[in-house]
Amino acid sequence: MGAELLGPAQAEADDVVLSWEGEEVLAVRLPQLSESLDHILAAMERRHGMPLAELDRKAKQEAVRLLEARGAFSVRHGVETVAGALGVSRFTVYNYLNRETALSREKAAQGE
Repeated sequence: MGAELLGPAQAEADDVVLSWEGEEVLAVRLPQLSESLDHILAAMERRHGMPLAELDRKAKQEAVRLLEARGAFSVRHGVETVAGALGVSRFTVYNYLNRETALSREKAAQGE
């Protein structure tokens, strides 16, 4: 995820400071979620062996589902970032998201 390890004296308010037997020994600085989204998109491209924009529609829909599960769309400009990586419009990403929501509701209704 791109975390950075620091000495405890370098820790800032958002860092996680780890203690051992009551003594602060290490600080972990987590990346901004938007940076993590870039890492996730790059990992997806490596896994597919091609730019995400070259995937077929079904694979792009699956990518959106996975990204939603990882919280990609809670990031500011997340939809725009994902749309750019997939080579589709924001409207298309929203359609994929709405499709997943509808399918989930349909499955839940059938299980009742």
